Amino acid sequence: MSALSSEMESQNSTLNCIICLERFRIPVTIPCGHTFCQKCITTHWDTKSKSDIGPHCPICNEKFTTRPVLKRNVSMSVLTEAANSTGPSCREPLTRGAEGTRPMGLCDRHKKPLVYYCRQDKMSVCCECGISECVNHEKVLLEAERENQELLLERKKKEVWKLTEETQKSIVDLAENIDQAKVTLQQTSTWVSVKFSSLIKILAEKQEATEHFIEEQREATVAEAEVRLAELEERSRILRESQGQMTAVHDLSDTDLIKESMILEVPRFKDIPTDVTPKFQDRLNGVTDVLSRVSKLVFEDLEKVVSAAVGPDEEGSPQDKRPVLAVVPSPAAPCHPGGKEGLSAYRCSLTFDPRTANMHLSLSQENRRAEHLTSGPRLVPDHEARFDHTWQVLCFQGFTRGQHYWELEVSKPWAYLGVTYETIPRKEKGKRCMVGMNELSWSLQLDEHQLSAWHNGRREILAGSSRHSRIGMLLDYEAGTLTYYGDGQTRLHAFHCAFSRELFPACWIGEGVSVTLRST
Repeated sequence: MSALSSEMESQNSTLNCIICLERFRIPVTIPCGHTFCQKCITTHWDTKSKSDIGPHCPICNEKFTTRPVLKRNVSMSVLTEAANSTGPSCREPLTRGAEGTRPMGLCDRHKKPLVYYCRQDKMSVCCECGISECVNHEKVLLEAERENQELLLERKKKEVWKLTEETQKSIVDLAENIDQAKVTLQQTSTWVSVKFSSLIKILAEKQEATEHFIEEQREATVAEAEVRLAELEERSRILRESQGQMTAVHDLSDTDLIKESMILEVPRFKDIPTDVTPKFQDRLNGVTDVLSRVSKLVFEDLEKVVSAAVGPDEEGSPQDKRPVLAVVPSPAAPCHPGGKEGLSAYRCSLTFDPRTANMHLSLSQENRRAEHLTSGPRLVPDHEARFDHTWQVLCFQGFTRGQHYWELEVSKPWAYLGVTYETIPRKEKGKRCMVGMNELSWSLQLDEHQLSAWHNGRREILAGSSRHSRIGMLLDYEAGTLTYYGDGQTRLHAFHCAFSRELFPACWIGEGVSVTLRST
């Protein structure tokens, strides 16, 4: 037994570090072949370097020009840990780490120290597990894996720290931006409120001034007309007296009748005009023009952008989806009922006026259908109302007040549909006679590619499809609006203006195209 003890003691002594005289802790081998604890040889060389002594082996004294890179002696580590597991000590094996000495775990199956880390199984194993179960697996010493994981953990800590700093900065930035947004939104709200209030105020002021001017002109116009009326009434009295005198002469004798007849004269007067047309219309043209443009901005453009801002609809424009007659009414007019049912209250019956039809247009179906003949012009009598050079026709019916709705069927998209005053030119050549090409008319142009709105020769290209076989037109005379609707009651366009004379529906019709006035 003494020999066995001596042999074991000799083996154990080979597993001891020559510097600390204890079992190797992380054994490393230097180039000369001798093995030391990693910490021991490092401390030894650090101490010698302070005395300007270069790195050398404490056993054989071999010197090295530079400090060798220390690599772990895996075999010695295994032998040391195996000796620790079979040694006489009953204490739990210890290992050293970055934070000092700590217990080494034991394998649950073999009750041996966990010395390896199996990267395939992602678990710590003992020497026996490494030989029997993880022989072909990638294994590293547990201490090495710990060091590797500690490095990774340090990187993660730095990354978390960086993310924490960035998050804190984001919190500060967001809080500042929230405060700024509150200020900006409040400023915007105040600006919008002030603008709307200012517009309402200026509109009220200008409405009052304009109405006051119109009232003054009304009083002046009526007063002047009443003076003329009094003059006419006085003239009527004088004529009645003269008529009585002439009647009385018939009862006189022949001599007296001749004498009195020669004295009596027919009263002569200056012409007194009976026209009571106000003289301020020209002075108000600027006002009505601005009001028409403001009406379009408010009733259409502002409504469209506000609808898009407060209630966006990805499937289509809210403007396009409004029901027929869902337009802003005149302040003096009642709200129109929406939907197709609401149109019946304003539907009117129209017929074309054959006296106005160009010779290329043929009327049929009790003058409800107008067709542009491709065979050439017809023989028609001359008439002052006829369009001589323009492929155009007007309707008999005209409007000076109220709301009126009618529909037209167009066989092909080549036509101008609109309304005009009666004084539209009819005998000239060129576009000036066409509806929409002068200051007297408004029209919607249909062609194969697009829709266009025309007034006074100025064109506005409209968005949306130009393929509409049925066009509805709503005229609200007092509100000053002419609104167009396409198939499916889609709102196409609206004119905003101040109508002042009788309006007649009008159609310019291209070759081979027919337009029919729908009766229902």
